[in-house]
Amino acid sequence: MALFPSGKGGGEDVDYGYKGKGVTIHLLAEGNGMPLAITTTPASASERGEVGNLLKQVKVRGKRGKPRSYPKEIHADRGYDSKALRKFLRSKGIRPVIPKRKWPNAKQPSGPKVATSQSRWTIERAFSWIQRKLRRLVSRWERRTLYWNAFLSLAIIMIWIDKLIYG
Repeated sequence: MALFPSGKGGGEDVDYGYKGKGVTIHLLAEGNGMPLAITTTPASASERGEVGNLLKQVKVRGKRGKPRSYPKEIHADRGYDSKALRKFLRSKGIRPVIPKRKWPNAKQPSGPKVATSQSRWTIERAFSWIQRKLRRLVSRWERRTLYWNAFLSLAIIMIWIDKLIYG
């Protein structure tokens, strides 16, 4: 028996989603794109449900005293847009910066257009760092979720070590 049996045909937490069979990686990063927390779900799972799990993994350090549990604001893409999520974030004292989803048949509001957040590139940069550091993470080959999440954690550790040693 191999330590990492091939999972090309599926495995734990692999499901059919919007773009086919696979896994969705949810990433929380700081302002410069350095990854702080990561979780995975089946491809068919809702993105909005994982925000709470990501926030539980991170403690924000301040100047002195007890560290804040949550950041001041969160930037996310349109996939995370929902009234329930916005309400949840505001209850935790977090300002949500999430662009509204565009519905094809909905009437567009009149007036000036609201500028969307330009910080999405920091998350995309974090994903590209993960794919560059560990080429194995481009496609999931592990059947067990435990192994897959271990490789993702290892990728984050390698990114932080690279940042701390080489600047």
